[in-house]
Amino acid sequence: MKKIYILFLILAVSTSVVTAQSAATKKADQLYDRLAYTDAAEAYQKLIKKGKADSYVFERLANCYYFINDTKKSETYYKRVVKGKKYSSETVYNYAQSLKANGKYSEHNTWMKKFADMKPSDSRAIKFMRNPNYVPKILDGAKNYSATNMKDINTKFSEFGGVVVGDKFYFSSARNKSRKKYKWNDQPFLDIYVADVTAGKIDNATLLKGDINSKYHEGNVAMSADGKRMYFDRNDYYEGKYKKSEEGVNEINLYYAEKIDGEWKGVRSAHFNSHEYSTGQPALSPDGNTLYFVSDKPGGKGMSDIYKVEVKKDGSLGTPEILGGDINTEGKEVFPYVDATGTLYFSSDGHLGVGSLDVFSAEASGSNFGTVKNMGSVINSPSDDFAYKYNSTTQEGFVSSNRRGSKGSDDIFQIKRIEEECEVAINVQVVNELTNAPLGGVRVELFDAFENKLSTKTTNSDGRASFIAECEKGHVVQGYLKDYESNAVTVSATKEKEVNTSLRLRPIEEIIVDEKVVLNPILFDFDRHNIKSQAAFELDKLVAIMNKFPAMIIAVESHTDNIASDEYNMKLSERRAQSTVQYVISKGIDASRISGKGLGESKPVENCGGNCTDAQHQLNRRSEFLIIKK
Repeated sequence: MKKIYILFLILAVSTSVVTAQSAATKKADQLYDRLAYTDAAEAYQKLIKKGKADSYVFERLANCYYFINDTKKSETYYKRVVKGKKYSSETVYNYAQSLKANGKYSEHNTWMKKFADMKPSDSRAIKFMRNPNYVPKILDGAKNYSATNMKDINTKFSEFGGVVVGDKFYFSSARNKSRKKYKWNDQPFLDIYVADVTAGKIDNATLLKGDINSKYHEGNVAMSADGKRMYFDRNDYYEGKYKKSEEGVNEINLYYAEKIDGEWKGVRSAHFNSHEYSTGQPALSPDGNTLYFVSDKPGGKGMSDIYKVEVKKDGSLGTPEILGGDINTEGKEVFPYVDATGTLYFSSDGHLGVGSLDVFSAEASGSNFGTVKNMGSVINSPSDDFAYKYNSTTQEGFVSSNRRGSKGSDDIFQIKRIEEECEVAINVQVVNELTNAPLGGVRVELFDAFENKLSTKTTNSDGRASFIAECEKGHVVQGYLKDYESNAVTVSATKEKEVNTSLRLRPIEEIIVDEKVVLNPILFDFDRHNIKSQAAFELDKLVAIMNKFPAMIIAVESHTDNIASDEYNMKLSERRAQSTVQYVISKGIDASRISGKGLGESKPVENCGGNCTDAQHQLNRRSEFLIIKK
């Protein structure tokens, strides 16, 4: 979304630790200060090529890319900045956000901890330190929604903020090529468009008629229940006058208009607008008595905050007040929306998310809102996700995003609630079997009943890891740790929402008994010699013990049941022995350290003659491991 007019990012620019502007940077700085980030980035790049770059140039260049959502490049240049001795906490935060957007969650955690050290009282730092490994939990959570790109609406330009009102769909778009280009992202200025909603299909988009669209930006529509008043935001352009702040920035202001004879007329400016800060992104409460909006006005909590104001019976607006509770942070809160149940939805980079901007919800609680919750994956992505609108009756809505699969820089995606999946949280604790001490750093893998690997986690310092799996289905959890014997535990099918289980690992040398490496039986199917996944799991233990004791030499003896002839079984057991040997060699063990021999049916563990059961036959189809040299 940083490719469109975010409006409230002016304060998001990190305060550079280098304040002096050289003559060489003057042109680039002027472009930067006018928010022409695409052109500014090119100017700073030229300084780098001329060898005139310092931490100031790298930071400004990183900010340019961060604001136009090129997080790969912003990561590259923030990385250069933080290699120095002086940098701001906000630079660290932006660097961490870039890493997260690029899927580098471990590095994101490292730099968020650095940010928390620099600003321990910042609510963003506090939330992170309470739950530092939150990203996988969100990504692995229940997928309760589907998201479909609205290809009939989206173009190669920015589209966002879609909302249905009656039989019309209103949204913002930069597709109007007759507008001049906006220097932030080199796209045309935005206009409000309207499309038809017919039998669930949305198409035939046209430019909104009336006085609302101008030669500058318009967007973010909120409509009264009777469809007679529209709130929207626009550049500070009113009654033919284009205004700038004392710093030379044209801000965003909030306006409203009335529908007269089918067209929108009589644009009026909200009385709390200002030339010195931005106000916009309107949303109405279900009863129409409260207008929510976003502003970066002085006295707020963060870079942009959500406010509310009374809509009086005569249509005038009261005195704005900032939302209380836990909604606003030191970061950016943008794009509020309230559904028919009173639940507030908004986007933020200050709450714990998986991308640059994530969508959050907070249910109504008295005159305010309750706990802030991340809307989870599908609605959210590693990119920007914003302008979420949801109809709680139809359980459908819209979200805007520049995620992978977008047609343009920002696209509108149609959201549908899907039947909630039956899921169970499988909580595993891994301990040392001999001491009961928790084991951190264990690779834990989740398999279904058909031996398909579903997920891999690493235990924390308490030896714990958690998986989300389908309920009413059996699963197997396997654990691997260097110098320990691998082990597995079966989790039975259940309708419970949560299951706790433990996995006990023995030090690897415990599998040496007398002159053998004792594994669970390496079993083969009837008349087969291929290594099954269960056999591979056991053979990995042999590999581990041979890696720990590099002088150890192993002889493999393979055995069969007595169903076929002696001659056939001897050949089959030889193939099984060689399959076992080749598997171990494939894991990096030198071929000189392991040999194999087939013994056919000559040494059964179940000496049942011609009266063997299927289970007894299975036990006789095995491999054993003799230690030739320790």
